[in-house]
Amino acid sequence: MPLFNSQDILVVGAGVLGLCAAAELKRRGHDVTVVDPGGLNASGVAAGMIAPAMESAIDDLNLAHAALLRCARDAWADFAAATGVRLDRDRAEWRGGEAEVLADRMAALGFEHDHDRALGRLTTREDWKVEPEQALAALARDIRLIEGRATALSRTGARWRVETTAGSVEADQVVLATGAGTKPEGLPETVASLLALITPIRGQIGLVSERLTDHVVRGPGAYVAPMGAGCVIGATMEAGERSLTPDPERCARMLAAAWAVLGQDPRPLQIEWRAGVRGATPDGLPMAGAVGQGLHLALGPRRNGWLLGPLVAGVVADDVEGRPSKEPALAPRRFI
Repeated sequence: MPLFNSQDILVVGAGVLGLCAAAELKRRGHDVTVVDPGGLNASGVAAGMIAPAMESAIDDLNLAHAALLRCARDAWADFAAATGVRLDRDRAEWRGGEAEVLADRMAALGFEHDHDRALGRLTTREDWKVEPEQALAALARDIRLIEGRATALSRTGARWRVETTAGSVEADQVVLATGAGTKPEGLPETVASLLALITPIRGQIGLVSERLTDHVVRGPGAYVAPMGAGCVIGATMEAGERSLTPDPERCARMLAAAWAVLGQDPRPLQIEWRAGVRGATPDGLPMAGAVGQGLHLALGPRRNGWLLGPLVAGVVADDVEGRPSKEPALAPRRFI
């Protein structure tokens, strides 16, 4: 007998995209279950940046891509109020090299900013953040959760049967939000080929017990952001890497860059280094939406999972309900 017969939707994965999708679907009145093995995932190894201005400038994005990130940021206002996620709307700052280049890019993309050329500092209030631990807990509140790893999918009539390490689950529709992790067996060939396009990217961060800054400060090689009573230092972007063991040499370089960004002399700190693996698609945008037969994807946001969460959730929920997608640029079929 199945462990649980869902009336509606099973979400596979409890990272930010999976939980945002689950929360949005539940908010719309659907019966939702999430299956996830538990433990720390890549969404927890993050600073919780919701930063369209800085991300667009740093990556030199085009107008359409930057507009999509701005739209994703705006989606957070109502979504956070509905789910209990706390938003931090304090300023974000870039210090040091490339400040003038980044200021010019922000101006071209229409992001509000202030550039102090004499000090080499660029400030914007267009970028927000969340605290991942609080946000993940808020998103998971009142969501039915099965602790287990999804191993295989099969189609039984008009429903999906998902085998997990905790038992089997049946659902009318399934949302795959498995990040860069191992994918279940039995996926349709087209879906498997899409998932094969996702590249793993390892990110390393350091949780610091001391509060080194009261707002996000970025610069060449590192950022420092408030986190709880302390702060977080981040972050690397290591394509193709899957190890969850922090690399001492890379962490040491990142710490040195963080001190330079802050303009402070190095001193001993209590730091817990962490590593997480994210997924990225070939064009840097997530795959969000239907891929046929009641199967949906919410995958591959690169380093912008927290920024894109509510937008991806809305796209997936619209597809579940048969509504036209508001963001066709995220449709998985663009890679087919």
